[in-house]
Amino acid sequence: MTLLRPLLLLLWLAVASAPATAEAPAEAPAPPAGDGAALFDEAWRTAKDHFYDAALSEADWQRLRAAHRPAGGIERAGEEVAARIDRMLAELGASHTARYTPDDPAYYHLLDIFRESRPLRARLARLFPDGEPRYSGLAAFFAERSGRTFIAGLWQGGNAEQAGLKVGDEILAADGEPFAPIRSFRGKAGREVTLTLRRAAGVEPEQIAVVPEEIRPRRALLDAQKRSARIVEQDGRRIGYMRVWSYAGRDYQEALVAALSEGALKDADALLLDLRGGWGGASPEYLWPFLPGPAMAFRSRGAPQWEAVSFKWRRPVGLLVDAGTRSGKEMLAHAFRSYAIGPVIGGHTAGAVLAGRVFPLSDDSILYLAVADVRVDGVRLEGAGVEPDIAVPFDLPYAGGADPQRDRGIEEMARRLRP
Repeated sequence: MTLLRPLLLLLWLAVASAPATAEAPAEAPAPPAGDGAALFDEAWRTAKDHFYDAALSEADWQRLRAAHRPAGGIERAGEEVAARIDRMLAELGASHTARYTPDDPAYYHLLDIFRESRPLRARLARLFPDGEPRYSGLAAFFAERSGRTFIAGLWQGGNAEQAGLKVGDEILAADGEPFAPIRSFRGKAGREVTLTLRRAAGVEPEQIAVVPEEIRPRRALLDAQKRSARIVEQDGRRIGYMRVWSYAGRDYQEALVAALSEGALKDADALLLDLRGGWGGASPEYLWPFLPGPAMAFRSRGAPQWEAVSFKWRRPVGLLVDAGTRSGKEMLAHAFRSYAIGPVIGGHTAGAVLAGRVFPLSDDSILYLAVADVRVDGVRLEGAGVEPDIAVPFDLPYAGGADPQRDRGIEEMARRLRP
């Protein structure tokens, strides 16, 4: 597993939250201006040297460079150069392939996920006092729809949820300025920010005060996962629920097993595991609690209780997925269907199943690049995804906090418990 685990950091390249902190040293600086052509060449060369698809020939790479490289008159690394790099990467037609800057929400999440990698250590030590990425923002994921920004997910117990924000809210402005998940909160941790939002199409906007806080992504998502664990009473049955926002680290799986074996979910009659949105990174071994096999425990002399070595969940389990379910999480969804572990409920998954790595660039941006292809039981899920057993539509804009997929999942698990 030591080789497989890093290869399965197959992460969701979508929207997150915002960076920086109230203390200036903790904020990553804006990318310095530089030679646009040189930055393009650096990104192109990195992709050429590490992109997983060996079928691309030297001629293919030279064509990409010629088609998108900035003209000689573009001397500074600005928006036009960024757009040219983006178009070049888009031509590769692969998930896990994009460039991110300190103004991108995913920048901080990816740095945190890959912070132990050797190429990043020196960079992180310079950007953050303790080498641990963090930003000032809201405990939420955002999604773009037709040029508009909506709340796509609220991390349980976080400041966005506490402020009264709802999934489906359209965020229009912050302190009267156009909203940007990063810039709107930079340097404002602990200070009140007024958001202007719309909760239904055609209605007047309203305002809500929020207080951005310093967020360390990996810790914050683990805390939100733990707080999401709860029992839902349905038709006289106890349905356990947990939302795993990220699987990019073994601690997320350990938190799930702890909740099932001795924590908030241990007395549930069935489990609904929510893998919608967030980040991937799941390993095949994360299926073991739900597969047949022995459950072993030990207790040494004088120990107060038994300790589980290989915990097994022998009650019904179902999986929630949607278009934000990507990478390693899709592998789990595929296995749930292939091995009839339990129903897969929600929407079609993203079809983004490659192995990615992060490469730092000289302007402090990062290149996230697909470096290996992936097969699951011989099946290529990249570009295909996983179809749920029970399809439940969910329209994000102006959802008003409703969650028909979760509601249907809980109903289905209760139904499966009926005599």
